[in-house]
Amino acid sequence: MITPLEIENKKFSKKTLNGYDPEEVDEFLDDLTKDYETLYKQVAENREEVEELTEKLKHYTQIESTLQSTLLLAQSASEEVKSAAQKQADQIIKEAELKAKASTEGIEQETIEKQKELKDIKKQFDVYKAKMESLLIAQLEILKEIKDDDDE
Repeated sequence: MITPLEIENKKFSKKTLNGYDPEEVDEFLDDLTKDYETLYKQVAENREEVEELTEKLKHYTQIESTLQSTLLLAQSASEEVKSAAQKQADQIIKEAELKAKASTEGIEQETIEKQKELKDIKKQFDVYKAKMESLLIAQLEILKEIKDDDDE
């Protein structure tokens, strides 16, 4: 392919009185025309390719925009789900604490009642023990009297 420098530096041999050889000039112009046609076709192909790539770039830019929007929506939805889950977890914890408190109060009340029952049973046992002791002392006195009566 002929370069612009070669075109600029091209010297035609002079034939007669400051003239150039027409065959040499025609041959140079034919070469120049071929190269120019090749370049012209390449420029046209490059323009088509640039247009095609520009369209693809627009398409991918739209896809990127859509993906960014989708990502933002997904992040927003994620935050909402997270928030709802946290609220639900807080509610469950609160309910569990209330149930635990109610259960604890019930157990404490039951413990108080059982302690009261135990105290009553200890009192009854002490009364029973005192009665038994009295009975045994009375029985011992009777036995002593019987023994005294037998000894006489």
